[in-house]
Amino acid sequence: MKTLPGLALALLAGAALAAPPKKALEGRVTQVVDGNTVVVTPAEGAPVRVRLAGAEAPLACQDWGPESRRELADRAQGHAVTVTRPVTGRDGVVTGSVMLDGQDLARHMVSEGHAWSTRVKWDRGPFVKEERVAHALQRGLHSMRGALRPADFRRQHGPC
Repeated sequence: MKTLPGLALALLAGAALAAPPKKALEGRVTQVVDGNTVVVTPAEGAPVRVRLAGAEAPLACQDWGPESRRELADRAQGHAVTVTRPVTGRDGVVTGSVMLDGQDLARHMVSEGHAWSTRVKWDRGPFVKEERVAHALQRGLHSMRGALRPADFRRQHGPC
C-alpha cells in the first residue's frame, strides 16, 4: 500500500518534467501600461498584457513612475517583440522575458535606473548587478532620495 502513493507521486513528477515549455509569444507592443507592463498584440489573436519578468518599476502614482513608463514607451511602443518563457499568473497577466532586438527589456529598465531587480525573500533578483551599477551611478530613480519599491510604497501609502 505504501508504494502506491509513491508511484503516483513519481508519475506526476515525471509528467510535470515532460511537459513542453510554453511557446514564445511574438507580436507588437501596442500599449505601455506602466514601467514594467506592456500589451503585446500578435499578428493573429487577441492582445496580451505582459509583465516584464525580473523588473519592478515604480507605480504610476509614485515618484519616477511616469518617467519609468515613458522610458519603456520610448523603447518599445510599436516595436516587434518576443516574449520568452511566458507564464500566466492568477490575475490573468502573462509574465515573461520581453525581448526587443535581442535585448531583455527588463534588464534595460533596471540598467537605466527605471526599475529595480525583482526580489523574492532572500533572492536579490536576476538583475542585481545592473541595479547596483545604476544605483552607484545614480541613474533614474536612484537619483532621488528615499525611492520606495512598490510593495513598500503600498505598505506606507496604500494603493494608488
